[in-house]
Amino acid sequence: MANRELFVSQSNVFSGYQLPFEKADYVVLGVPFDVTSTYRTGARFGPNAIRQASLNIETYSFRTGIDVEDLKIHDLGDLHISTDTEKTLERTALVIKEIFGEGKTPVIIGGEHTVTLGVVKGLEKKCSDTAIVSFDAHLDLRNEFMGLKLSHTTFMRRINEQLKPAKIIEVGTRAVCKEELAYAKKAGIEYFTTHQIRKEGTQQVVRLLKKNLEGYRRIYLTVDMDVLDPAYAPAVQNPEPEGLEPHTLLDILGSMCDRRIIGFDVVEVAPNYDNGISAIQAAKVIFEILCHMEKFRKEV
Repeated sequence: MANRELFVSQSNVFSGYQLPFEKADYVVLGVPFDVTSTYRTGARFGPNAIRQASLNIETYSFRTGIDVEDLKIHDLGDLHISTDTEKTLERTALVIKEIFGEGKTPVIIGGEHTVTLGVVKGLEKKCSDTAIVSFDAHLDLRNEFMGLKLSHTTFMRRINEQLKPAKIIEVGTRAVCKEELAYAKKAGIEYFTTHQIRKEGTQQVVRLLKKNLEGYRRIYLTVDMDVLDPAYAPAVQNPEPEGLEPHTLLDILGSMCDRRIIGFDVVEVAPNYDNGISAIQAAKVIFEILCHMEKFRKEV
């Protein structure tokens, strides 16, 4: 890894199982950034809290029959962040580009959701044939919020306008403004609300998602932990009622994990707002995505 000076090493290694970077299939990167937060703050503490949680829950997945301890994982540590949002996103993009260049799968732990923009910047030419599937209570499609055009409330619109991915689909939506709905319709951004998921059932939504993703060569997953109901993940920066249950989220995520997944992030845990349960949920989400990806690798 050429840009080692961009990282802060961590005493806690994600999952506790570590291989050298050169031998790893999956590379974990923490981005402890929450400069644009507009309600609660503290997602900068998320990466360390999720690492700690990952050391204290079991690693075997009944859904897949895969154990995380058998995966080839390397934890780079945390990115040196700046209070300048654009600088942090550029650093993120630089590292992601290098991870992809080495043929490895990036696993990013946030941090606020804005960091996803930096990750997608790192896709470079891959972006034009990559579908982004975002699990989030919010659409994050505002043009501006509280004087900022680059923030956790606007980043998905910036991704669509500046980077032009092949497709954007949002899942778990339940908190929007009229501006976002109008933009989503104009831009062809599809979304599945929590109400729709409950009404139509998980399997029907999975079928619709798979149909909508046909023909796309690559898929990038991004999971804002506020997609879960606050009963299950209270320590997020922007909690919203009527969220998904953990089993529903994991069932849908698992159905997405085929050979086209090129990376994923899990963001927006602000651990100071609970006793650790939200970080545990986030670690579980990461474990299950990794195990589903590994299962598919072994099957093909």
